[in-house]
Amino acid sequence: MITAGLVLAGVAALIHVFIFYLESLAWTSPRARAVFGTSEEEARSTRELAFNQGFYNLFLAVAVFLGIGVLLAGHTAVGATLVLVGAGSMVAASLVLLLSSPEKRSAALKQGVVPALGVVALIVGLAS
Repeated sequence: MITAGLVLAGVAALIHVFIFYLESLAWTSPRARAVFGTSEEEARSTRELAFNQGFYNLFLAVAVFLGIGVLLAGHTAVGATLVLVGAGSMVAASLVLLLSSPEKRSAALKQGVVPALGVVALIVGLAS
């Protein structure tokens, strides 16, 4: 189960790297605007906010990737802590999105289901 948890957390981290790309590097592009449902004007006016938010997503992904590496290097407690904090924060952020903007349920689920499964699998694996 530990392996399943790490794979799922790694996939979640990859998703968050892609979200970083959309928010911080491609925010005003037609693709990012289509994903987030923003007009060209909205994207221009929120560019700085999205840039900053994208980096939050990147930092969560980095924590997960670092944790996976540390855990695989044999430092289970530190590695698992990093993975659980990173993936757990992804889950928490998706819940905030879901509760504050129920119409964005699809985005919240895309952002939160995979890391939630990773957290559960990792905890079950560590407890066994």
